[in-house]
Amino acid sequence: MGQYLMDNNAISSYFSKSLPEKGMDFIAEVIDQIPNISVITEIEALSWINPAKEKIIQEFVKDANILPVNPSVVSLCVEIRRSKKIKTPDAIIAATAIAHNLTLITSDNDFNNINGLSIVNPNLLK
Repeated sequence: MGQYLMDNNAISSYFSKSLPEKGMDFIAEVIDQIPNISVITEIEALSWINPAKEKIIQEFVKDANILPVNPSVVSLCVEIRRSKKIKTPDAIIAATAIAHNLTLITSDNDFNNINGLSIVNPNLLK
């Protein structure tokens, strides 16, 4: 299995059990390998207001490999923002994936057509 960076929507869909079976199985395997997340995804995940899932998400984040914003990520983020209309947090997540040579797990179409970014959409796995 390759190396992946998980976006917040993939985490949310997984813990809400709203993915198709193949997507659930895929993300379960990724989580078993110690998932990678951006510091932006850490902030987004910990900001959920869902008391029923709060402890699960805190444990997930605690076990994850959190990738910080570094000069390489900043440089790539600037390139992405100059070439595509995308929110800064999403550009940071995309740049983090590219900088670390990771495939982004997301169902967010805003990440489509970013040069150098590989994506896996867990909703579309068959």
